[in-house]
Amino acid sequence: MGLFSRIKEGLKKTKEAIAYKLNKLFTGGVLTDDFYDELEEILLTSDIGAETTDTVMERLKKEIDKNHVRDTATVRTLLKNILVELLEENEKPDYTYPLVIMLSGVNGVGKTTAIGKLAKKFKSMGKTVTIAAADTFRAAASDQLSVWADRAGVRIIKHAEGADPAAVVFDAAQSVKSKNGDVLLVDTAGRLHNKKNLMEELKKISRVVSRELPDAMVMNYIVLDATTGQNAISQVEVFNEAIDIDGIVLTKLDGTAKGGVVLAIAGELSVPVVYVGVGEGIDDLEDFDAKTFVNGIMED
Repeated sequence: MGLFSRIKEGLKKTKEAIAYKLNKLFTGGVLTDDFYDELEEILLTSDIGAETTDTVMERLKKEIDKNHVRDTATVRTLLKNILVELLEENEKPDYTYPLVIMLSGVNGVGKTTAIGKLAKKFKSMGKTVTIAAADTFRAAASDQLSVWADRAGVRIIKHAEGADPAAVVFDAAQSVKSKNGDVLLVDTAGRLHNKKNLMEELKKISRVVSRELPDAMVMNYIVLDATTGQNAISQVEVFNEAIDIDGIVLTKLDGTAKGGVVLAIAGELSVPVVYVGVGEGIDDLEDFDAKTFVNGIMED
């Protein structure tokens, strides 16, 4: 299955929630106040969020006035273009190697699975990958990660439960240096009940990475569960206080009708969605593409 087909299939529930309403709205021929009110309501109830909905509506009305648009078919095209532009405003990085990706996120969002899939993704690109099991707080976290490392065919560095996460990252960084490795994927704890400790832990890990791998490109990604919808926004804000978030890995997109949160993330947080999970398999993590996403939720 090709990239577009995978994402299109993964967006099936979101499309059912949004496209049907939009199709019904766009079959009418007149741009009345009721049309705009209904369009705004559709966006608001599609997990796009109030702030982003306001931005989209403002841009849309400006384009309609500027181009003297009178038919709903053209409005549909304008709306698609605006949504794509919104998603493309936050550029995804071009990787350089060695590369360190630190993955944060609350427990239960699919962080361990995402790391396994990322490991497989980079390995299939011909990169040598090491995983640092730095979530030493959660019971059996490193064991679960070991299963994914085996499936992906990559190395994993882990310590005993309760060990210092920064020490795990130090050993992993040493391993990457000695073997001239390409990619280091760092799993971090997902607890939020003690935010201060979490922040200090993440900062300490960041310092270790900067010191031991000074030439590496370091990306801080947060893993979010698409099924949580608007709640994902507040998670990013909390982690962003500890470390500057560079991008988002959105999991479980195939299991929710709340995929519109991708637009809320782009509009409110100015952080790019880098990868999306569209299935359970180890290969079901796709590079995010704005045009494919918008076509997937607005296709006729």
